Amino acid sequence: MTASPTILLVEDEDGLREALAIVLRRAGYQVFERNSAAEGLRAIDRESPDVVVTDLAMENPLSGMDVLRHARQFSPATETILMTAFGTIENAVECMRLGAFHYITKPINSEELELLVAKAVEHRRLVAENRNLRQRVKDSCRFDNIVGASPAMSRLFEQITRVAALDTTVLLNGETGTGKELVAHAIHDNSPRAPRSFVAINCGALPESLLESELFGYVRGAFTGASTNKKGLFEEADGGTFFLDEISAAPMSIQVKLLRVLEERETRRIGDTRSTPIDVRIIAASNRDLQAEVAAGRVRDDLFYRLNVVSLRLPPLRERREDIPLLAQHFVQKYATRFHRPTASIDPAAMRIVTGYEWPGNVRELENVMERAVALGGSDRVGVEDLPPELSVRHGSGAAVSEVGVVMTLEDAERECILWAVKRCEGNLAQAAKGLGIGRTTLWRKLKRYGVQVGEDEGGGAS
Repeated sequence: MTASPTILLVEDEDGLREALAIVLRRAGYQVFERNSAAEGLRAIDRESPDVVVTDLAMENPLSGMDVLRHARQFSPATETILMTAFGTIENAVECMRLGAFHYITKPINSEELELLVAKAVEHRRLVAENRNLRQRVKDSCRFDNIVGASPAMSRLFEQITRVAALDTTVLLNGETGTGKELVAHAIHDNSPRAPRSFVAINCGALPESLLESELFGYVRGAFTGASTNKKGLFEEADGGTFFLDEISAAPMSIQVKLLRVLEERETRRIGDTRSTPIDVRIIAASNRDLQAEVAAGRVRDDLFYRLNVVSLRLPPLRERREDIPLLAQHFVQKYATRFHRPTASIDPAAMRIVTGYEWPGNVRELENVMERAVALGGSDRVGVEDLPPELSVRHGSGAAVSEVGVVMTLEDAERECILWAVKRCEGNLAQAAKGLGIGRTTLWRKLKRYGVQVGEDEGGGAS
């Protein structure tokens, strides 16, 4: 059973304090009452409450300002709400600059206080959740840029560690976007060959003639335009690691030459009569089933057997869904730093959509979506409105579900429906309100509540 959130109530007027304590306890909170700022400081040290609700103007020598400062210094996760009379609102605003969550004016409206405390508790939870998520991202990065804490990734990390120490050929199998080159880099970086070159080429990205000259190089006069000698990539990788991506796309003529490199440990430039010995570790990768490609006659069986010494399978993202929040947060942090953006977290409603999506493009697709969301977003949190249409929800009669069937709360569904409508209407509130079947003023008010900047005329665009 989850413990109730703890509220420290600091108020020197006994009647008011007792009345507010009853309101908060009825709302389900565990409440500690203190009748002075000095007692409040001691309670913060002992209890580290989730939220402090304190009067700002208490009798000397200490005030609510001192309670706030103490909480910020010694219990930084605690949120502070100030109770103030109208004459001290300026002081309350100053307190917010110092880190207070919000303030409420006297006489206290119990419903307003309940709502404000609930928001403070939720904010504290989100901050703690994001802090924990960032730490998990840090802890899950067993190798540079490879994020994962799922059982499937833990097995892969163990395999990488073992294989890296062995100077043997490795074959990586995995769908497009699963991070095959990152794994190849990790194997190289954790191997004795790490100080030497890591060279990579995509065998399906170049036409046959260009791929051959890139791999093996050429001598002057070997063909029209060969005015100088040129080293091939195998020679460039001497002493290091050569990563052959999408090996199944290599033409048969290239496969024959690759087989010679693997068997003889030497390479020959186009037009040359001599071979050059090389010391290269080969890591190959394919997004296709190579055994099926062999059976279909598109990959030589002898080349497959030479490559398939140690085989590692990279799981698709749909098989390790528990890693999706870690990866999403990792990419948000990465691109917020790169683009100097304030974005630091992902809205829970947006995260539910992200974790429920199938991700056919795997980690690469997820990274692209998060990069776009951070680049184009205007707040400190990636929201539903920042996600592309294919991830967004369908709204039917009676319920709202994601495209993969994740049921959402009515509040989240309403919010996402409204934000999506405004986005589809390119910020035109009049059109969006008409499409939603609500009044323009109602739409304007809801957008303000969601933190979306809207024009004061209630009818213009939203930004």
